Amino acid sequence: MDARENAIRVMQFNHPERVPVGLPFHNLHYFGCNHEGFCGASDSAPAGSSWTDIWGTGWEKRLDDVMGLPKFAPLCEPRNLAGYAWPDPQDPRLTACLEEQALGCDRSRMLLRCLHRDTLWEKSYMLVGMEDMMVYFHTEPEYAREILHRIMDFQLGMAENYIQFNPDVAMFGDDLGSQDSLLLSPAIIEEFLVPEYRRLFSFYRQHGVPVYFHSCGHIMPLLEMFIELGVSVLNPVQASANDLKKLIGVTSGRMALHGAISSHIGMCGTPEEIHETVRDSIRLLGPDGGYFCDFDQSLPYPKENRQALIDAVEMYGRYPL
Repeated sequence: MDARENAIRVMQFNHPERVPVGLPFHNLHYFGCNHEGFCGASDSAPAGSSWTDIWGTGWEKRLDDVMGLPKFAPLCEPRNLAGYAWPDPQDPRLTACLEEQALGCDRSRMLLRCLHRDTLWEKSYMLVGMEDMMVYFHTEPEYAREILHRIMDFQLGMAENYIQFNPDVAMFGDDLGSQDSLLLSPAIIEEFLVPEYRRLFSFYRQHGVPVYFHSCGHIMPLLEMFIELGVSVLNPVQASANDLKKLIGVTSGRMALHGAISSHIGMCGTPEEIHETVRDSIRLLGPDGGYFCDFDQSLPYPKENRQALIDAVEMYGRYPL
């Protein structure tokens, strides 16, 4: 069974041959998805760079090999909305790259994954400012709804472009958790975010495209919400922020998991510790399929530790476990 077929079976809990290290993805993403600006700068710019992205958010790059940080929020005040120019998902400057990206995917081996980075919550605080957006949920709720709805209008427009290339997976990302709690209350998430997520996730589900959702931090209170919305794969299952035994009790057979190997162990642990952690995680999360084993963050891990994870998954991840 090749890696593509095995990954599909993992997502479907359909008797995969092995636990994979991650998913064999080839990315499809519009210009601006990774904070690019029309000036040419993006997260890949050298440290010290400043630029404005396609949304009008100002960025600064402080460290090499680390994404930039937003420093200017164009919609920090409700009065700014009247003169704000929303990006157009049909703008050829944003979509011209898609065909070439799609043609570069070997569909016999790889899954074509379309990206909606900073899907909703993260994009809103990049436009408004995190603290201000949190306040506006309470003091200016209609303004908050307008921001979220217009963001999702853009994402839906981009989804219509993506779907022309028959993607295998649609990836979304909003970090909703801190180390030990949610960033927003469940009530705020349910009232403001869930209706917008449902619009976009339903579009992909109607086209038979699985939904892959990335949310760092403590997300235990949101597991049923993700399942109800139709999320097929949850990432990164941050081991230090969630109770993995309780988590798998909710998700087993209902939502696949990707990650769960502590990035701290990956950076600071020994290969022997990584082997033990991988073994225990596969035994806990992988018995019924539905588990992609990997570190829970993308970091520049020591080569020997990255190889230790790959070797351990090969050793412990063949079915039957």
